[in-house]
Amino acid sequence: MASRTIIIDHGSGFLKAGLSGWNEPQMVFPSIVNYVPCRENPGPSYAQRRVSLGIDICHPDTFSYPIQRGRILNWEGVEHIWSFVLERHRREHEDFPVMVTESPLKEPADRRKTLEIMFELQDVPSILLADQLEMSLYASGLLTGVVVDSGYGLTRVQPFHLGRPLRSCGKTLEFAGQDLSAYLFKSLFKEDCNRHNLFQLETVATTQMSKCYVPQNLAEALDFRQSLPSGSDENNTYQLPDGTPVELTPMQRLAPEMFFSPQVFDLQGPGISQAVVEAILACEAAVHPLLTSHVMACGGNTLYPGFTKRLYKELIAEHFSSTKATMWVGSNRNFSVWLGASVVAHLSSYKSEWMTKEEYEESQRL
Repeated sequence: MASRTIIIDHGSGFLKAGLSGWNEPQMVFPSIVNYVPCRENPGPSYAQRRVSLGIDICHPDTFSYPIQRGRILNWEGVEHIWSFVLERHRREHEDFPVMVTESPLKEPADRRKTLEIMFELQDVPSILLADQLEMSLYASGLLTGVVVDSGYGLTRVQPFHLGRPLRSCGKTLEFAGQDLSAYLFKSLFKEDCNRHNLFQLETVATTQMSKCYVPQNLAEALDFRQSLPSGSDENNTYQLPDGTPVELTPMQRLAPEMFFSPQVFDLQGPGISQAVVEAILACEAAVHPLLTSHVMACGGNTLYPGFTKRLYKELIAEHFSSTKATMWVGSNRNFSVWLGASVVAHLSSYKSEWMTKEEYEESQRL
């Protein structure tokens, strides 16, 4: 096994990549590509446009996310991003094996396409495709517990017992960070909402990262915020391009309530606390106490102030008061998948899971 491995954790919203053995990924950037028509031969076809990373400020209306809700919709965009990551690492290091994390929703055809890109186009020596939620579990050092992962495209709850996922008990909720962004876009800019407007993009991102939080009780938090005199809380304002201050509404500040009360925002499905309860209760009764005492929160949405406290409070107060519930919360929990993969990359127990280029070529001949 190689001393180092290139790890690529490609989510719907962000890609995290780097060499195993580090405490965090060395590359983190939005999972965005843009297409600009070639000046020499403009047109809509793939052959007549060029793809690049990120948002082109000269053509802000041309960007898109190649992965949506955990599913790859644009393989050309994904291939371009992976190629960029591997080229950056190969400039400085030898030809290391590659570990790619994948969503539990990935279809067998997607796995075959991933292998084709990595072996035939990127010429990697060997590869391991690893389940994202399983990697999050390893990041905590646990073998049994419930992984609660809420990222940009999906919110997922998966119980594990002795390192094995209890698949039939897992829950996938199709509301996550992008839905929170969509709500803020519509409520902040109303009929002028334009998700390709750079000012609006920056305003929404700043509001999410620095002004939003999860209330412990929505009604009480609304009463408190509505009772504050206008201008009394500097965190309540953002500025228009001309410098004019605009005050946020209470619900805009409390927008991450969406994860616990999706119906308030006209979204389907149970809240995240209810999903955790349902996932645990779907497992055998004998493991309920063990699962409840090892609830692991990860993903970017769990970084909102008040998120883990609210989740713990609802699990204790409403459902598992007689059981010792414990939340496992890491400071780098937005990187849990990548960190777990960094650990697994060098476990001898996973040696048989790796596929070499020779094995891939042999399988193609059969």
